Amino acid sequence: MTQSIGWGILATGRIAHTFARDLALVADADLVAVGSRDLDRASAFADEHGARSAHGSYDDLVADPAVDVIYVASPHALHLEHARLALESGKHVLCEKPLTLDVDEAEEMVRLARRHDRFLMEAMWTACHPVVRALRQRLAAGEFGTPRHLHAELGFRVDAPPEDRMLNPALGASALLDMGVYPLTFAHLMLGEAESLSATALLSEDGIDLDVAGTARHPGALATFTASMTSWSARRASIATDLGRIELTDFHHPPYATFTPYGEGGSNDAEDLGRPVRIEGLEPVVGRGYGNEIAEVGRCLRAGLKESPWVPLEQTLTLMRQMDTLRAEIGVHHPGSPGRGSAGFDPTA
Repeated sequence: MTQSIGWGILATGRIAHTFARDLALVADADLVAVGSRDLDRASAFADEHGARSAHGSYDDLVADPAVDVIYVASPHALHLEHARLALESGKHVLCEKPLTLDVDEAEEMVRLARRHDRFLMEAMWTACHPVVRALRQRLAAGEFGTPRHLHAELGFRVDAPPEDRMLNPALGASALLDMGVYPLTFAHLMLGEAESLSATALLSEDGIDLDVAGTARHPGALATFTASMTSWSARRASIATDLGRIELTDFHHPPYATFTPYGEGGSNDAEDLGRPVRIEGLEPVVGRGYGNEIAEVGRCLRAGLKESPWVPLEQTLTLMRQMDTLRAEIGVHHPGSPGRGSAGFDPTA
């Protein structure tokens, strides 16, 4: 591995543009190539973001010798296909979340990475975010008391044609997969692995979940979450402990978190409050936060790691099992492989 890591971006949708802008802010990370099924789109993307090469096919992208790691930015339903292409070509992979549509496919991707001795990480940048990492570390150390309840919500109104990947069942459209994965991950990071989950949802005429509300029992704590493609969420998260309350005004892009202690024998009516404690990140946030996950990939590759300790593959598989279970409960079944969604959630797996 050279000192500077050569990145290739597979697919040129909106998230790929955000990723490329943050990539430009990371030291020793170079955007060397971009691939699209349309050479004109690839060339336009390369011109905008300064990539050295533009490829009109994904096969050409993964064959580019200057590329060390591929960022897979295609729709969920195509992640396994495109990660396979990269891994079998000897490239490391950062794959956009969710890793795949179900745990069967996710386990197959992990097997491929291990078979080809390549690095693989889900692009769950929340787990790499400096503020989230600092909060997780200090909460686990008992600094803010024992957590008893967590709530997180994420949603925005999707105004798009039916064929758009956000609304097309064949491409993995799902409020749970697109938005719900973030509060589920946040709860996992803060409270540990869920012991049981349940959800309810409002579905579209095409059978995709547009709005989801869920509950989970974690060791010694409860979590609730909402995800929406029809309304504007506050994007807030809070953690109630036996000593006070932690709040993130925007847990999706948190500038900081705040812990407010409550006095002994007080009440929850804004009396007997202690001085708020501001929880800063362990290091600066790079760009929108994607820069921190890009830096983590670089750190792992230089250290010879095949997975990140911040986003371990078993954590990704656990969350995929949870989403499989929740989708089965709310009656959402994406077209594709016969086994899709059949694995279920087993907290011991």
